[in-house]
Amino acid sequence: MLKRVNIEFAHNFYQAYSIRCKPICRELGMPQTAFDILMFLANNPDYNTAKDIVELRGLKANLVSVNVERLVRDGYLDRRDFPGDRRKTSLICTEKAQPVIERGRELQKSFFEDIFQDVDEASRENFHRVMGMMEHNLNQILKGSE
Repeated sequence: MLKRVNIEFAHNFYQAYSIRCKPICRELGMPQTAFDILMFLANNPDYNTAKDIVELRGLKANLVSVNVERLVRDGYLDRRDFPGDRRKTSLICTEKAQPVIERGRELQKSFFEDIFQDVDEASRENFHRVMGMMEHNLNQILKGSE
């Protein structure tokens, strides 16, 4: 029998991460959603459209639109024509965004170190291995539904 995963885990994960982000967001005068979008684009360069952010991050389209506009206006993002499809626009992190991204990555690294505190290396490796297998299985299910 599968052990039931606590439904609060994802909620607590997001809440704890948001708490960790508050100081940097406050210092930058940047809403959490804008910071999340910037970090998503920096960490996932192959997914660089507003549609990607909506679909993969699960954010509402209007929130993505408003925050992307703010990030462009504030000089953290540039819009570029998407190669091969003039209807799409790529969102590219600017040079101004790089110090924010570096700090964000340090924050993310520290956060993951803290949540894996007291988890031995073998358990960490097993966790990552199992997550990879689950991702593969999910992709197989999704391919079968097409």
